[in-house]
Amino acid sequence: MKPPSLTIGVEEEYQIIDPETRELRSYITQFLESKEGAVEVKKGELKAGALKPELHASMVELGTPVCRTAAELKEALIAQRAYILDVAAQRGLQIAAASTHPFSHWLGQEITPFERYHTVLNDMQMLAQRMLIFGMHVHIGVEDRDFAIDCMNTVRYMLPHLLTLTTSSPFWAGRNTGLKSYRSVVFEDFPRTGLPESFPSWAAFERFVQRLVNTGCIPDGSKIWWDVRPHYSFPTLEFRVSDICTRVDEAVAVAALMQAIVAWMWDLRKKNMTFRIYRRDFIAENKWRALRYGLDGKLIDFGKEEEVPARQLIRELLWLVDEQIEELGSREEIEVIYRILEYGTSADRQLRVYQQHGGDANREAALRAVVDHLVQETKML
Repeated sequence: MKPPSLTIGVEEEYQIIDPETRELRSYITQFLESKEGAVEVKKGELKAGALKPELHASMVELGTPVCRTAAELKEALIAQRAYILDVAAQRGLQIAAASTHPFSHWLGQEITPFERYHTVLNDMQMLAQRMLIFGMHVHIGVEDRDFAIDCMNTVRYMLPHLLTLTTSSPFWAGRNTGLKSYRSVVFEDFPRTGLPESFPSWAAFERFVQRLVNTGCIPDGSKIWWDVRPHYSFPTLEFRVSDICTRVDEAVAVAALMQAIVAWMWDLRKKNMTFRIYRRDFIAENKWRALRYGLDGKLIDFGKEEEVPARQLIRELLWLVDEQIEELGSREEIEVIYRILEYGTSADRQLRVYQQHGGDANREAALRAVVDHLVQETKML
């Protein structure tokens, strides 16, 4: 069996911010009508993809080219962010990378005026309008579809661990939610989201998708939005569990860890070994802990059947894939994860800024300070 290419690509959904009000600004159609929205912008040998709209007009999506290494991804993602920051700055706007806006309310957001988004709104009603969340999707090249299914079955166990490293959505509609990843809660209002079940083979997965198509549930596999999925048209395994990382080096580090995990699963397969497949219900318990407490909580080690601090389990995960990190040459990029373990994620930093500016006693000013903080961290390229 041919080994996976283990290429990496990252899609990020950014917030368009009005610098005066710090509110989200519906501006995607103006971006798309500009010359920048119609072309691909090159930087060196890498190119940032054309701007893409999403359901809400205050969101803009971009995707990196296919990269071979974490170092190449870092260069591409920096180029991508520099590009959208410049496009926004030319129009007196700002960009923030976080999975929820601290205080802009979903009821006040415009829907992008394209037919496909009005179709989504018609199908999903208020759930679609409420879906004011911003994500990061990481594609790892896995060409063999049977291995993609095997890998999906096993990497499900690590999804809560990965979520703890990326949390960036502690606020919703001007409130401190008490959760580190409120985006995870909002997104699971949609059907066919969250943790997938396991499948015995690619053929079984295809039969599952076809049955949904035959019964009018979905038009194609693009409407399956699980936390990890074999992509419906690209030869990739797509990780969708993450919040978007505010700092670019943290996004690269997490994507590189995902690449190393897939490489580890392949190496186990070559030895006729695999990682244990756990019940979805057990993994869901850890996902709840991850979105609620982030790195400050405990996850369950279901092998030992005991609670363990999340930071300890992530260090164990890094140790498990250490050989693959070395082979992939991504140690420098993944070292950033140790900084995350020490100082926290974007959600942790947002909450610190909020408290430093008065917290609930000075909510409006504190939330505006959080937006300013997010804008500045997004610029750290």
